[in-house]
Amino acid sequence: MFVRTLLAMSLSCIIAGTAFAAPTAEQPLNPKKIADTAVQDPIDPLAMNAASNAQSTANTQITQQEQQDLNKASKTLQNLEKSEDNTAAIGTAPTTSTTTPSSAAATKVSWTLDGLNNANWYDNIGKGQFPVYARAHVMLNNAHASPGAIDGSSGKNTLKAIASFQQMNGLKPTGTLTQETWNALIAKQGSKPAFVEYTITDADLKGPYVASIPRDYALQSKMKGLYYTRVTEMLGEKFHMDEDFLKKLNPKATFKKAGEKIIVANIRNEVPEDIHLIVAHKGAKQLYLFNSRNQMIGSFPATIGSSDTPSPTGTYKVTGVAPNPWYGYSPSNFVQGKNNKPLSLPPGPNGPVGNIWIGLSKKSFGIHGTPNPSAISKTASHGCIRLTNWDANDLGKKVKSGVTVKFLE
Repeated sequence: MFVRTLLAMSLSCIIAGTAFAAPTAEQPLNPKKIADTAVQDPIDPLAMNAASNAQSTANTQITQQEQQDLNKASKTLQNLEKSEDNTAAIGTAPTTSTTTPSSAAATKVSWTLDGLNNANWYDNIGKGQFPVYARAHVMLNNAHASPGAIDGSSGKNTLKAIASFQQMNGLKPTGTLTQETWNALIAKQGSKPAFVEYTITDADLKGPYVASIPRDYALQSKMKGLYYTRVTEMLGEKFHMDEDFLKKLNPKATFKKAGEKIIVANIRNEVPEDIHLIVAHKGAKQLYLFNSRNQMIGSFPATIGSSDTPSPTGTYKVTGVAPNPWYGYSPSNFVQGKNNKPLSLPPGPNGPVGNIWIGLSKKSFGIHGTPNPSAISKTASHGCIRLTNWDANDLGKKVKSGVTVKFLE
């Protein structure tokens, strides 16, 4: 059952220029706008999920026990940060072998379905885009250590995901893809293939889609929805993949025919239960989830503020979840182009906050999606916590009002 309420969302949380990307396709966009409603700062009425927001008016003060749990979690993350080797090539593992396979060996493994699913670890993989990293990305994703947009490349998001996986599974959290870490990933993945064949459907082609998304908010406000602009954009989001990587794996695909078969990542679409607290680590550009036993149970790459528009400091609580929100533009926050009047931007995957908003007890701040998932943790935000749309959606389905959120420097 849904109830209507007001959730303050400031444009200070969003980068001024609208980028282009998309979230998962499962949720239909059938929002109902409430007109002539007095609002503050200004915002749009949002449909709030009553089931996940039963405690939305509860006391947002942090209890002594919650503070103790946060202190333990913060210490865990500080130790994690000290253990990570941020200068190392992700796949370069310590070895006593006198012979070291060249990273060129990785390029000999094909980007076919069999090649991806049979890619195996070896010493000194090195930096680059290789099938072994593609398989690792899917396994990390499925183990709740999100690498962000799956693209088969080494990088900081890969390092952070590996370190999180190691922390959650009792391994030394270095961020290096060691043989021990690879074996643990394989054990977690089980018999589930990392990549599968997917058949494009009529529904995939039907959309809804729009030809383009204008940058001008006044033009966006006149649209029915800020939908996907192309099929590959939608499919990339649906399978947690970088759009260019999806095309790389399917060079002969037209993405225009129902029945056409393509290779996609075989990903999960949920996060663990018992989310007790969330830590937004500004330095690591990561969002970490802990359960009631103070164990790390999930992590996501995140964009958390910037030096010019920093995120808040301190500890807050989740106050509600709004799927497919209308977004309110106010020139009192800043002026976009020649728009000097408040505007209501319709929901959609290319909206300023993606297609979900997780509100915090700090006014105007929240956790939300983004129209540009491949840039997560690589750019700056205007104060809020931005995740890939799929990670934000998965978190929004499980997080409850009253969950503690800590911003850690």
